[in-house]
Amino acid sequence: MSQLKEYSSFKHFLVTSPSEYVAHVEINRPTKLNAFTEEMWVELGRVFAKLSHDSEVRAVVFSGAGDRAFTAGLDVQAASQGATLGHTGEQQDGARQATKLRRNILEFQDCISQIEKCEKPVICVMHGISIGLAIDMSCCADVRICSRDTKFSVKEVDIGMAADIGTLSRLPKIVSSISWVKDVCLSARNFGADEALAAGFVSQVLETKAKAMEAAIKLATVISSKSPVAVQGTKELLNYSRDNTVENSLRYTGIWNGAMLQSDDFKTALLSGLKKTKPRFEKL
Repeated sequence: MSQLKEYSSFKHFLVTSPSEYVAHVEINRPTKLNAFTEEMWVELGRVFAKLSHDSEVRAVVFSGAGDRAFTAGLDVQAASQGATLGHTGEQQDGARQATKLRRNILEFQDCISQIEKCEKPVICVMHGISIGLAIDMSCCADVRICSRDTKFSVKEVDIGMAADIGTLSRLPKIVSSISWVKDVCLSARNFGADEALAAGFVSQVLETKAKAMEAAIKLATVISSKSPVAVQGTKELLNYSRDNTVENSLRYTGIWNGAMLQSDDFKTALLSGLKKTKPRFEKL
């Protein structure tokens, strides 16, 4: 697994390449259970924005360093000492204080949403403690895989707030049962890997973190061998259809493919199928 030099300046994330055209982004704060500070989520947004336009990357695996946690969520101690939770120490009227907090929340949301906005498919691998922000971030991913020891929780109500970084907006669109969503969000209770699989939150449960990583890298390698025009188009169209009507989605698909079917990838893939050869696609 080689380190990607273009990403070596990032302080809180290790970015490596386990196979051709695959990037592995690893949260690197294991001594603090990979809990997030403001500096970390700003950097996360920059990492995924860079990956989105990197022609050397066609699929991304996202995980957490260490054996104990994918992430314990927000570093509440650090947040309570700054402006993240609205405690600036300044005496201001309600409207001005609310404006500052709203801007902070929107910036936080935008950083985490870069995972979803990334043009490349993102496979999230969770293990151990995976609470709070872990759910926000994994909801942004395209595929979720976990190890059997994973302990999930939408934890925000236990710290006196409604989740505001994406879980309440995305989770109901990921799983089919709104009853289950409200169960776990309102109670902040823990749930395990088998329950997450049964609810449709994850698509695979592996016995260990190592096996989950192996499965994720294998899937990412398969995806990265496909036409990047086709793969990135498929992600774009699936995300669009999730948030729009069937009629609008069909129209958007027609416009999208009206341009993208002019790619040589379409011909290359068809001919390789007829000749039973492995196709090679140009970088995108």
